[in-house]
Parts: sequence; C-alpha cells; structure tokens
Amino acid sequence: MENMPYIDVLRQLMNERGLSQQRLADMLEVNQTTVGQWLLGRKKPGYDSILMLYEKFGIQPNELFGVE
Repeated sequence: MENMPYIDVLRQLMNERGLSQQRLADMLEVNQTTVGQWLLGRKKPGYDSILMLYEKFGIQPNELFGVE
C-alpha cells in the first residue's frame, strides 16, 4: 500500500475485506456519509478515525497518507 493516496488505501481495504461503506462506517464509529466523503476526496479521516483504522486494520497513518 505504499505511496497510495488515502482514498486508494481505503478502497483497497474495503475491497480486500468485502466491506461496504456502511460496514466500514460502523467499524470506525462514523456515519456512512462520512466514509462516502472520504472516498470522494471531500474530507480526510480525522485523528480518531485514523486511530480506529490503525487499531482495526493495522494501517499506520503514514501508510494511509502515503508518507515515507
């Protein structure tokens, strides 16, 4: 998942795990509209959501945002 924008990383996570926007939203304790906004590039995940992604999927913030 190196050097991928967060949108691509999220899409890949969802595809690999067969998650819908609603299921990911439920797992991250946000609403489905928020996940949709992330996937459209209109918003970026906040600190709490980034921590939840790390806890649930082992994704480091650097991996999520393509920082080396």
